[in-house]
Amino acid sequence: MLLIRPCQMSDLDDLMALSRVVGRGMTSMPADEAAWLQKIEATERAFSDDGEKDAMGTYFMVLEDQKSGRIIGTTAIYTGIGLDRPFYSYKVSTLVSSSNELSVTRQARVLSMVNDYTGATEVGSLFVLPEFRRPGMGQFLSRARFLTMADFPQRFGETVMAELRGWQDEKGDSPLWENLGRQFFGIDFQDAVNTVALKGTQFISDLMPKYPIYIDLLPEAARDVIGKPNDSSAPALHMLKKEGFQFTGYVDLFDGGPSVQCPVNEVHTVRDSHYGQVRISYDISESDDMYMISNGNSNNYRVMLAPARMASDGSLMVSRETVESLGLNHTAPNARYIPFKRNQQAHAVAA
Repeated sequence: MLLIRPCQMSDLDDLMALSRVVGRGMTSMPADEAAWLQKIEATERAFSDDGEKDAMGTYFMVLEDQKSGRIIGTTAIYTGIGLDRPFYSYKVSTLVSSSNELSVTRQARVLSMVNDYTGATEVGSLFVLPEFRRPGMGQFLSRARFLTMADFPQRFGETVMAELRGWQDEKGDSPLWENLGRQFFGIDFQDAVNTVALKGTQFISDLMPKYPIYIDLLPEAARDVIGKPNDSSAPALHMLKKEGFQFTGYVDLFDGGPSVQCPVNEVHTVRDSHYGQVRISYDISESDDMYMISNGNSNNYRVMLAPARMASDGSLMVSRETVESLGLNHTAPNARYIPFKRNQQAHAVAA
């Protein structure tokens, strides 16, 4: 059985191992022990009662294989982005120029550096170890974040966004960075990613040009990847769109990956989940429909993917093992739940 829970200090070694597998371009998971310790402490604070009052929070969760106790995946929510340090994006927009004398009108696409997502809630850090990837795994990790938002709506902003990794070549290089970012920063793509992860974004405001960049003046290789997700992130983008997220022209400053957004109350998993009574049944089996189920307890938060069945009285029938794994009250358990259908075509492994 698979269980998602907040990360904790005992996960440090597994998290460091995950960072080494993630690869290039994922700023939220650097292979740096100090950064992980800070993230774990921030997560403990966020899920505490005091964390509910914080404008910013890190809700970093891990996917645990209960048989081995090993951490095999990650997923996270970040609230109040841009409040402590600028959260930069490029906004793709169109400038229109015209000349009456020549009877000519021209349109030009431009990239403008903006901070429009300041204060929003971001979902990210979705990753599954290669040997554990199978249909439905990424969907579970992705949607668990939205079940968390439904459980604790007061902790999250009105707008939810996701920043997808941009397209990279077989060497792990970003065509947009090589043809744009490198010209202003003079460092490799991965060095820029690591600097953001470990030191913040001040160097961006120091060196990045403040005026719009005309896309048509960039080489074709750079133009072609603006708004294009990394191959490993494309399934995650598909899942987010199915949840109601839309691309509105924002892309990552370094690799041009697309950002998508949605009002939190319109995210399908938030909108369609239910909170109600759970009852133990002794004839639940793997042949029953799968449900995502959360315990709603911020101090011991758990989300599971488990077989269940709706009873005629409207309660959700689950196994005793599910109740115990979720840490639910045996006498009068209540939980949030939503049906889960595995996608047999594609599965997200990174976002």
